[in-house]
Amino acid sequence: MATINPHVNFNGNAQEAFNFYQSVFGGAFTKVMRFKDMASAEFPIPEHEANKIMHIALPIGKCSLMGNDVPEFMGRTNENENRSKIFINTESKEEANKLFHGLSAGGQIEFEIGDSPWGTYFGSFRDKYGIEWMVDFDPNNKG
Repeated sequence: MATINPHVNFNGNAQEAFNFYQSVFGGAFTKVMRFKDMASAEFPIPEHEANKIMHIALPIGKCSLMGNDVPEFMGRTNENENRSKIFINTESKEEANKLFHGLSAGGQIEFEIGDSPWGTYFGSFRDKYGIEWMVDFDPNNKG
């Protein structure tokens, strides 16, 4: 079966954001590529963008959270967009609490984590980097 790997864009602080995500989820980056790593005569990279992240990946379970910095020539990423959220299914309330409180630190909570009307343990927020997350534990999902 196919897997889905969320990919998020940043305005020059992808490394900082991914260090934060790594501090919450653990693990090691499988790939970190900077714009300077792909610079060539055909694809010159301005010096002020050379160390920005071209691609970064942090494995989480069977998938990876991936991201990059958006080069200035492409414009800025809208940090207040609300078209998508990263949804995390957890295996326990304890894991849900750990991830919710870790990732939401310094962000804006939309729904405090707790028992939901639909029978799960759920919370949602926008983290300090503008990324929206939903954390859910379904005690009835045994598989």
